Amino acid sequence: MSWRELRVFLRYLPWDSATARAVRKSKPDEDFWTPDRQLLASIVDAQRETTFTMVKLHGDPKKTRRLKPPEPIPRPGIVKRRNPTVIRFGGRHGSGAAELAKVFGGRATNP
Repeated sequence: MSWRELRVFLRYLPWDSATARAVRKSKPDEDFWTPDRQLLASIVDAQRETTFTMVKLHGDPKKTRRLKPPEPIPRPGIVKRRNPTVIRFGGRHGSGAAELAKVFGGRATNP
């Protein structure tokens, strides 16, 4: 094998081969999430959220009351969702005007 053949062989090795990873100095788990796999995961997440929304909107309220939104596919760079800030109106949390004032930076007024 000539030096030129070796160079061509190394240049066209698969992206996830051990030699290509050694040249790039990357780990196997870093190379797993290629841009096309990231895009595919985001498409799957969007489809799962759309399905959840359709079931929640068009399903029986008694049966869909406890449904939770689907978790996104775990991948690098995506932080797991925590409990979002929920603004409650009425009940033991008050009227919610103070909560809205904190969110929007204004002051709460009572009519």
